[in-house]
Amino acid sequence: MENIPSFELLSAQNWKDYALLDSGNGMKLEQFGDYSLIRPEPEAVWSPALPEFEWKKAAATYKPSPEENGGHWEYARKLPERWRMTYGSLSFWVQTSASRHLGVFPEQSCQWDWADKVIHNAKTQPKVLNLFGYTGLATLAAAKAGAQVTHLDASKKVVTWAKENQTLSGISELPIRWIVDDALKFVQREARRGAKYQGIILDPPKFGRGPKGEVWEFYKLLPGLLKACREILDPHPLFIQLTAYAVKASAATMFFAVEEMMRNFDGTTTCGEIGLTEKSAGRYLSTAIYARWTSAQNIS
Repeated sequence: MENIPSFELLSAQNWKDYALLDSGNGMKLEQFGDYSLIRPEPEAVWSPALPEFEWKKAAATYKPSPEENGGHWEYARKLPERWRMTYGSLSFWVQTSASRHLGVFPEQSCQWDWADKVIHNAKTQPKVLNLFGYTGLATLAAAKAGAQVTHLDASKKVVTWAKENQTLSGISELPIRWIVDDALKFVQREARRGAKYQGIILDPPKFGRGPKGEVWEFYKLLPGLLKACREILDPHPLFIQLTAYAVKASAATMFFAVEEMMRNFDGTTTCGEIGLTEKSAGRYLSTAIYARWTSAQNIS
């Protein structure tokens, strides 16, 4: 019998401080708190729905530049060094930097909300590992839902940022362990130590470097990382959440990778895309692919 996965498009719905205002011609116009910004978006192959003067109201635009190995921000007016945003009861800092990223991936709120429900439904205090944790919003959501969280990222700077977000959210008392390390090396050490986790969140980049120059390449290292993660799973795991950006893979690829990882565990794997829906024309902008596994004793 064919094992064809079900496929779902998820769109972030619950934002008050963020909006995808419009998109088109390879760019997107977004609202981050009090400021509208323009950033590159290759998926936006259509034409903008809003008139040009609406785009000209943006406070800053990120201009790609191959010569700079990335790009730079051009400012129409001065922005604060950083500013506060909220999602539900979480608060966090955002800021423009050398890259086009600002410290939050708004579409990931779909993943935060799902993990929140799974953890709440467990009615225990599961141990959750968040690999490639960035500025910590998935970590904070999981901790608020009742988990003991180990947050790992290779960048000391973003782990510091994540700690600041914990303080800003007023949840410094929640059990979060902050780790700066290479993801695969850490998981392998945890396996040797006999550590076990009920939930694992993975958001690996296409390419990256560890704190000691370790090279991360998605296609070469993801299979080994998933195998290593299986070794640290509790005998009664709760959930796995895998997200991937900017890779030449499909949601089905993620589905079968997680299916193999969770073979012989009683649960359900789902997959699809996460993205954002424009306020202007209601078009769905896909930003990443995902696969999720959850225990048969929990929600799907």
